[in-house]
Amino acid sequence: MLLVFMLEDLTMSLTPPEAVLDREFLPIRAKLLEIAASLDRIDRSENAVATDPRVIRIRQAVQTLLRPDGDRAEQIQLIFSRPYDEQWQEKFGMTNFRMTNDE
Repeated sequence: MLLVFMLEDLTMSLTPPEAVLDREFLPIRAKLLEIAASLDRIDRSENAVATDPRVIRIRQAVQTLLRPDGDRAEQIQLIFSRPYDEQWQEKFGMTNFRMTNDE
């Protein structure tokens, strides 16, 4: 499985940027239009949700898209992820589950 991901990464890194843009332009355009329409619907709603943490995260993610960094996907994933908590097993009632090398 790891080999498949490594080969995909290698293939993607060898693809000329123009070919990537040619292949991805219409899907990206469609996704951006969908996001814009969703944000318009949220903004037109009767209940003000500007302070809702989900809306704040969406706006942070949109700002992240505008950065020239090469790790935008990772940064957006982090925006929508919970911070790591070493006590997560206890919080979710999973203290009886233990992974061993025998499993």
